[in-house]
Amino acid sequence: MTQAPVSPVILQVLPALDQGGVERGTIEMAEAITLGGGRALVVSAGGRLESRLRHAGGTHIALPRAASRNPLHILRNARTLERIIRTQGVALVHARSRAPAWAARLASRRAGIPFVTTWHGDHHAARFSAKKLYNAVLASGDRVIAISAHIARRLAKDYRVGPDRLRTIARGADIRQFSPDSISGQRVHDLAEHWRVPPDVPVILMPGRLTPWKGQALVLEALGQIAATRPELTWCCVLIGSDSKGGQYARALAEQATQAGLTERIRFAGHCDDMPAALSMACMVLAPSLRPEPFGRVVVEAQALAKPVIVAGHGGAIETVQDRETGLAITPGSAPELAQAIETVLDSPEEARAFMGAKARQAVLAHYTTQAMQYATLTVYDELLGTALAPHFAAALTPETQS
Repeated sequence: MTQAPVSPVILQVLPALDQGGVERGTIEMAEAITLGGGRALVVSAGGRLESRLRHAGGTHIALPRAASRNPLHILRNARTLERIIRTQGVALVHARSRAPAWAARLASRRAGIPFVTTWHGDHHAARFSAKKLYNAVLASGDRVIAISAHIARRLAKDYRVGPDRLRTIARGADIRQFSPDSISGQRVHDLAEHWRVPPDVPVILMPGRLTPWKGQALVLEALGQIAATRPELTWCCVLIGSDSKGGQYARALAEQATQAGLTERIRFAGHCDDMPAALSMACMVLAPSLRPEPFGRVVVEAQALAKPVIVAGHGGAIETVQDRETGLAITPGSAPELAQAIETVLDSPEEARAFMGAKARQAVLAHYTTQAMQYATLTVYDELLGTALAPHFAAALTPETQS
């Protein structure tokens, strides 16, 4: 039997290191691998988060066409990855996206080392056989990590991933950043001034990429109903997120707001670099996605900051919310229900909102922290390698890293 490496080299592969949940999870695991006594390598096309990866203890190796779906590029990438595996002494490869996963699978099989995948998205909804085959690489790992029970059920049903390989590991909130005690009033004040949010007005916050399925149009419809039926209510709604389609959807939303007479109450904030402060500003956070979210990290981040959340009652988001206890759930796509839920929060005394927020934070601390995700993923690596990364990681955590 091959002896388990004492300080294993773990290679994570993804398309790029720009902003997003996949990228953040990669950096979080680089930190955990390093704290656990291993060495963290990341291969991608690079991006603005490379410095953050280095700060977490990881080493980046550039692969310019990591995201390419071209079969020739995938084969070339596989050869490059195999060379990296052999020269760097990689013990395990962890892939997080489909195109680089195909190359990583080929490379790890040739090198004879374990191959782990994380299914971050909702790719399994594919109806066509060719698309399903392309997606299937993320179901082919020696261990397949689903980021929610919703994703795990679909993997088991659509790709026959059995319990011997399937592991459900929820994403989490970094409670060091998303803590009510860690955010200064100055940070919140600066954002409010930048967004021209009136003082002492309740802020309704909706973070999320500007795309129709996220539900921004539904939010404006609901707010239009509230403005028409409850004109005495004061509020300001901030939509955070960038339009990935050249601004067309953003322009349509702005026109919708104008037609509903909401122009003075709506702020299109674009990208935000300080999400903890933004969430801290809010009296409630909305996540009314029209399609099921694979997980919904923004929900647990808002809850970690003790904010009431309103979610669509499907997908991974509903797993993190107990309706009427740690948040509110609505029928997906229902503007009247969303309007009623928003009014419920606005009409609630501050003490009631604080009580719901406190229960939400307690639930996050118990089940949905970054540290819990890191430990569980290291346990998967240890299963395959016979190492002790997870206990070493737990022992390395200090009070500062846990709070």
